[in-house]
Amino acid sequence: METTDVAAVLEHAHNCIRSSRLAVGRLRTGVDLGTATCVITVIDDDDQPVWIDFDRTAAVRDGVVVDFAAAVTAVRQLKARAEEELGHELLSGATAFPPCIGEADSRACRFVLEGAGFEDVVLVDEVTAANKTLGIKDGVVVDVGGGSTGVGVLRDGELVALDDRAGGGHHLDLVLAGALGIELAEAEKRKRAGNHDYLAILRPGIERIASSIRDLTSGADELDVHLAGGALMLPGADAVISKFLGREVRSYPHALLITPLGIARYAS
Repeated sequence: METTDVAAVLEHAHNCIRSSRLAVGRLRTGVDLGTATCVITVIDDDDQPVWIDFDRTAAVRDGVVVDFAAAVTAVRQLKARAEEELGHELLSGATAFPPCIGEADSRACRFVLEGAGFEDVVLVDEVTAANKTLGIKDGVVVDVGGGSTGVGVLRDGELVALDDRAGGGHHLDLVLAGALGIELAEAEKRKRAGNHDYLAILRPGIERIASSIRDLTSGADELDVHLAGGALMLPGADAVISKFLGREVRSYPHALLITPLGIARYAS
């Protein structure tokens, strides 16, 4: 998919945050159980978002469910609000997990959705979900989450390598909180707001993420890098990674919605 097309889709998705749109046909739901935010995305038969909502929750850490009851409660409440807004019961769901968390932990993500009332839950890794939105045929898709960075290499539309490394948005928040002497939640808020230039403070953490991308894409240096996830949504982060890697890096508006939208598109 062209970058301009992706940007248009993401802009439409952004406009669906707590604002419903007219649906075409049946509804499917994706739930992104993120470290900092749990996001629910409802799409229609045209694969277009009709409702997006989120909840701040600490029930999941680095893709692992650490508080099952809290995770189920958060998803159930998001599901109920969506159903009330759309006037439809939501049963078909999908969720995602970091590439290398293991089968038992990935199944726990599915159990959270089932506990919240979803049926026929589909599981997919976060990088594959992100590319369902981006549509990259030849390139590197990077999903930067709260606790880890997932990296996938695609050639001719096939995923030929998939891995992840520790380090993501949570680690950037720790650096910013320490440098400014503020609480972690406030650091996350300021980082996402983008009202100040924190690039000098966060550059070492961003370069650490870039180092993970480099290590996990050995032999694919000629491929462009595509960034998904909200962790690097600060001005200049893509340029820092591009300079570190010495290759083209593409970022997207509302990049935190790339993976949630892709997850929903995998729902059956």
